[in-house]
Amino acid sequence: MADRVLVIGADAAGMSAASQALRTAKATGRDLDVIAVDRGHWTSYSACGIPYWVAGDVASADKLVARTPEQHRANGIDVRMVTEATAIDTDAGWVEVHDHAAGRLERLGYDQLIIATGATPVRPDVPGADAAGIHGVQTLDDGGAVLRHLARPLERAVVVGAGYIGLEMAEAMVRRGLAVTVVDRGREPMNTLDPDLGTQVHAAMEAMGIDVVTSASVTAFETGPGGVTAVVTDAGTFPADVVVLGTGVRPATDLARAAGLPLGPSGGLRTDDTQRVVDGVWSAGDCVETWDRVRGDWVHVPLGTHANKQGRVLGTNLGGGSARFPGIVGTALTKVCDLELARTGLTEGDAVDAGLDHVAVTIESTTRSGYFPGTKPITVKMVAERPTGRLLGAQIVGRDGSAKRIDVCAMALWTELTVGELAMTDLAYAPPFSSVWDPVQIAARKAADRL
Repeated sequence: MADRVLVIGADAAGMSAASQALRTAKATGRDLDVIAVDRGHWTSYSACGIPYWVAGDVASADKLVARTPEQHRANGIDVRMVTEATAIDTDAGWVEVHDHAAGRLERLGYDQLIIATGATPVRPDVPGADAAGIHGVQTLDDGGAVLRHLARPLERAVVVGAGYIGLEMAEAMVRRGLAVTVVDRGREPMNTLDPDLGTQVHAAMEAMGIDVVTSASVTAFETGPGGVTAVVTDAGTFPADVVVLGTGVRPATDLARAAGLPLGPSGGLRTDDTQRVVDGVWSAGDCVETWDRVRGDWVHVPLGTHANKQGRVLGTNLGGGSARFPGIVGTALTKVCDLELARTGLTEGDAVDAGLDHVAVTIESTTRSGYFPGTKPITVKMVAERPTGRLLGAQIVGRDGSAKRIDVCAMALWTELTVGELAMTDLAYAPPFSSVWDPVQIAARKAADRL
């Protein structure tokens, strides 16, 4: 008799896990019956692509979908859309689901449960926060709601939060021809960078015509008959025809909490390195905490890269194979208009907070050889541990050709290189791509000299 696998959540982690479990089970001779439920209308899509869909770079929501429900069904997964899990009983081995299309509740039994419920946008707990015209950006349905709103004659957009999604949505609104204000409670935009690099982001955004208001907390949203009309902060009131929330997300683990499953300080599910929560229950993606190899601690980092890898590890183990998720080093990048931003590992602020003896250096260089046409400026900041010389983290802000250099630093973190070793690595060189000393190596060499 086949083991029934029930998956809650049909996006990156859940469907990666389900698909890999079936593939592995076939290879190991196991028999699995896989059911996946999701309250939305889409499976296996790129939430990271939503700002680019809104901006017009991506033609339609369909372009962001890797596999449709029909394609998953053809591969042997019983996918049930617009079906919301409402309760979990791990002792009895069932999940209560609400089939919204049919208007009925039922209990689905399971032998193995995969929780891949993702994350949910954080809404400011202030008056007016639920008004029409205030949009989170987490699902394709959210993106569609933003585009429908933008089909009206609008003039002013306010983006609350200057993190990754906030910056990307600010660019999308600028490209839509709206006057854009970004409001953030931090000292500078992008609090995942140190403030000295954040000032570069701030200046670049202002040069693009974006009004950036920092050290400002939202206290209310003013509303009228049609929805939101203004964002009220302790630094002033900003008129708005549309508001986008870039205030971050939290793990969507209310069901798991109610079921008594183990959660970490962030509210994310705590798994082992096979993605097992407890016997018979597995989890992956934006609803879990992940081991940070540099910090030596658990963190919540909601990224599709981790979700897909964790899903694959989970599915391999559930299907009878063997795999381990080795953790992360905190690598991410984005852009706002033509400014590229990237980071990995610890910032200088992180090192200070952790009480680490360290050095931090910042260098200015160019993306190509200085004499080569089209070269652009790039800033690299690097943090190293004293006295070991081990790289702790790096940040990059620059123009075209800058951000992906962070991958060199990420690999140096992964393999625990010292900055001296990083400075002497054999990186590719040709004038159209880099100076003879790549900017990453220049920063590493300066850090090694400082040590």
